Amino acid sequence: MPGAVSALAALLAVITAAGVWAYRDLEGNLHSADVDAKIGDERPPRTSPGSKNILVVGSDSRAGADAGYGRGHTTMHSDTLLVLHLAANREWATVVSFPRDSWVEVPACDRGDGTTSGPHHAKINEAFAIGGAGGEVSRAAACAVKAVERNTGLRIDHFMSVDFQGFKGMVDALDGVRVCPTAAIRDQKARLDIPAGCQTVRGEDALGYVRARYGVGDGSDLGRVGRQQEFMRALAARAKEKLTSPGALYGLLESATGSLTTDEALAGIRPLYGLVSRLRAIPSDRLAFVTVPNYPRGMDVPSDTANVVWQYPEAAELFLSLTRDREVRAEAVAAAGRNPLYAGTVRVRVLDGTGTPGLAEEVAGSLRGYGFTVAGTGSADEAGTGAGTVAGADAGAATSVVHPAGLARQARALASRLPGSTVTESADAPEGLVTLTVGEDFGGTR
Repeated sequence: MPGAVSALAALLAVITAAGVWAYRDLEGNLHSADVDAKIGDERPPRTSPGSKNILVVGSDSRAGADAGYGRGHTTMHSDTLLVLHLAANREWATVVSFPRDSWVEVPACDRGDGTTSGPHHAKINEAFAIGGAGGEVSRAAACAVKAVERNTGLRIDHFMSVDFQGFKGMVDALDGVRVCPTAAIRDQKARLDIPAGCQTVRGEDALGYVRARYGVGDGSDLGRVGRQQEFMRALAARAKEKLTSPGALYGLLESATGSLTTDEALAGIRPLYGLVSRLRAIPSDRLAFVTVPNYPRGMDVPSDTANVVWQYPEAAELFLSLTRDREVRAEAVAAAGRNPLYAGTVRVRVLDGTGTPGLAEEVAGSLRGYGFTVAGTGSADEAGTGAGTVAGADAGAATSVVHPAGLARQARALASRLPGSTVTESADAPEGLVTLTVGEDFGGTR
């Protein structure tokens, strides 16, 4: 969790107060995982040199001291999944939370037990579990990185994982964190039973507060994401209050470093301190906490009452902003998510402009998986310009999305799933349809 990383910003005070032995002790607590070697070569390019994207996972592995949290889990699970984007100029940062019920394409991953999973659609947190089937954090992290990169286009530079016990230790070292729930929370699965109103939570209650889902609000993962973001702010603020207490800070950092696993490049006190010192310098009004715009998948697939899908084109615009290192405002992201366009309301005709047998049907299948309504498939040459291709264009040259007047937003929603595609309005396009022509440059769907 970012609170764990932010808490490390107190490191210099601890070292000054406790001496070189403390530095060595904390350094020895850290764990590293060789993540990069397991991700593979099919990765998004780095488009904004100097910026950093850090994938942070709150792990509920149920291993060792964490074994009491949940039953029936035989592998690692990511209870929290987010990306911290640190701008190249170090003047702003954005934390993007991914609801763990996000229905996405999980790429093929090495399970670490001698088998490999195939690409499929599932909850995004399944990626960490698939990679962790053999018990290796590095493989769990690699699969999570691949899933995030595949679905966002963001190049992940670093990885961090914080386990349950370490989280509780950090909160307890700070003598608790103050929260203010507006209603009582009673969630048996999260082991939480607290009244409404402001109070200080510690240990099991603190962990339950950020994990609670079924005993508060509408029972969705979105409410939990909001509480987690609220708690992160409170944890970071509490850590700053304790800067004058070396004992509390050392306990905090001992718990944080002991429960922290990072990629090899971050696995040291110096690189971690370099990271968090930059975060500390960012003004609070330029540290944005956002959630990927989304809506219930049941709006597209009525039988699915458990998952959410990301809202396009707004989700793609968020990812593109970070890819290009453009500052994101939380208010703008929230406003963009208030009027979702359901993918199921977008009627798409898929035309093959390459002459590849079965390509249109294959792409149509992918779009159905994302919830779009496919109205038909065919060949661009046979359809002609009257079907929505652009007059005078070389059908095989580029992937294009063409729409009639009034369907611009629908066309952008489709195109945002097709990196590199162009969008054009045409008077020749059939009414009520958005036409996708798959060209030679087609790079797949996202």
